Amino acid sequence: MNDLTHLNDKGQPVMVDVSGKKVSLRTATARSIVAMPAEVRTHFVNGDIQSKKGPVFQTAIIAGIMAAKKTGDLIPLCHPLGLDNCTIDIHINELQEIVIDCTATITAKTGVEMEALTGASVAALTIYDMCKALSHDIVIKETKLMEKTGGKRDFKR
Repeated sequence: MNDLTHLNDKGQPVMVDVSGKKVSLRTATARSIVAMPAEVRTHFVNGDIQSKKGPVFQTAIIAGIMAAKKTGDLIPLCHPLGLDNCTIDIHINELQEIVIDCTATITAKTGVEMEALTGASVAALTIYDMCKALSHDIVIKETKLMEKTGGKRDFKR
């Protein structure tokens, strides 16, 4: 009757009990895409956007990793996890959009999809924050899970 894992049989919110699960290597990669207007793209120098606040992509990478580590503090029913690894890659695609990929890894009883999604999202928000003085026509188009391994079933977009 109840397919939502964060609701008990009375419909009340709960943290998922993972005490009976087996520990396994789990990874997740999430992607955020940011569309930038031309006036922002003119500030690309040596693979990064240079702003008065500093190098945008480098700052976004640090912010995304920090956010992934804090996911359990930000998402109410998320388990607090000590990540084994978290990486963020930022590049420009053929449509001149900024593509942010966050990959989180842990050996644990629960997955790291939310950590990867949070890392990619906060990196995108950081890019917006650091570039908004150049234009408010910046659009964070999407954030989505690209892949996960470990746990009950793997997923690949």
